[in-house]
Amino acid sequence: MQVTETLNDGLKRGYTITVTADELDAKVDEKLREAQPEIEMKGFRKGKVPMALLKKQFGQRLLGEAMQDAVDGAMNQHFEESGDRPALQPEVKMTNEDWKEGDDVVVALNYEALPKIEAPDFSGIKLEKLVVKADDAAVQEALENLAKNAQNFEDKDGAAENGDQVTMDFVGKIDGEAFEGGAAEDFPLVLGSNQFIPGFEEQLVGVRAGEEKSVTVNFPEDYGAEHLAGKEAVFDCTIKAVKSPGEASIDDELAKQFGAESLEALKGQIAERLEAEYGQASRAVLKRGLLDALDEKVEFDLPPSLVEAESKQIAHQLWHDAQEDVDQNDHSHGEIETTEESDKLAKRRVKLGLLLAEIGSQAEVSVSDQEMTQAVIEQARQYPGQEREFFEFIQKNQQMQQQLRAPIFEDKVVDHIIDQVSVTEKEVSKEDLQKAIEALENDE
Repeated sequence: MQVTETLNDGLKRGYTITVTADELDAKVDEKLREAQPEIEMKGFRKGKVPMALLKKQFGQRLLGEAMQDAVDGAMNQHFEESGDRPALQPEVKMTNEDWKEGDDVVVALNYEALPKIEAPDFSGIKLEKLVVKADDAAVQEALENLAKNAQNFEDKDGAAENGDQVTMDFVGKIDGEAFEGGAAEDFPLVLGSNQFIPGFEEQLVGVRAGEEKSVTVNFPEDYGAEHLAGKEAVFDCTIKAVKSPGEASIDDELAKQFGAESLEALKGQIAERLEAEYGQASRAVLKRGLLDALDEKVEFDLPPSLVEAESKQIAHQLWHDAQEDVDQNDHSHGEIETTEESDKLAKRRVKLGLLLAEIGSQAEVSVSDQEMTQAVIEQARQYPGQEREFFEFIQKNQQMQQQLRAPIFEDKVVDHIIDQVSVTEKEVSKEDLQKAIEALENDE
């Protein structure tokens, strides 16, 4: 087997791999010897069929497999000896297309190698961490918002309006027959909340306590329960109370509505939540500062194929951002042309991605099974009622697993680097922090 270099230009590599006919023949014999103990053939005991007969019977069939094994073995040996890591799947093409049994196999191997990357000296990097405290004004503002959303309702002497709460008993019927799941007692419904199917709540506007009302609606054609979809139903409603919304007082009772023992305990929980939110925003600013510093500090050749693929993806996203009425998965518009902006962003992302991957590898950063499970749980919450199906989907989909693993790995590498750089804290207002976050979003 012979490997000859044909191209060495920047990160582009080209090689010719020659597998001789004798080497192929030896591979076929090796495979036959492995299989011989289990082969049975008429006139011979199991495992005693002569090699010459096996080769005549199965040799042609094993030739393609032997050829693939030989080429794969040569490629693996080459990458091990050269230390090259291909940026994308290598291109492998047989050059002697008129090949016939007994000829040598000649294969062209072409790829772009990942660059050799040296981690920079982190000690020279200086970053500023923005710190925001949850002051009394911020806590009070959050409390007032909670009070507005608490929706305490008080008895109303009058007709129900949108925003009022109607407490009622109801029984739903189709063709005069009550159907399963169509009845309830003392059910509180806020008119205008769209909690019920279209047309239901509007017919209750104007009802009063003690009144009886028949509401006629049509279930949507795509309704989740097939036995109800598209059918007309009549709900006989008995109105037991009509209440209007009133703003809740900021006191211990409000705190209990949100699971706290007292107002002071609720204030403490709000302060913790606010500071956690500020902390996440602050870290985003700190991370951007680190990535900017690394981008300036490090230079190396980038695989053109990776940059091109990333630029196409960015151009596609930028186009869709400007066309809000077009679905992200709609590709009927054809391929989006890359731009100077998408190329610039692509080079930065590829460079930083490769750099962080190398730093993480050298530091032996890894993502644990527990961290992956937590990430899957967080994603599964977006699909209520389908969590199990989502878990099974992730288990079978390596690409999705990688999409979940990548940001966790990146954040762990960033934390590893931040531990080694100089970080000073600067206390700022939440408005200043918000401006810093908006600046990040505008730069993306």
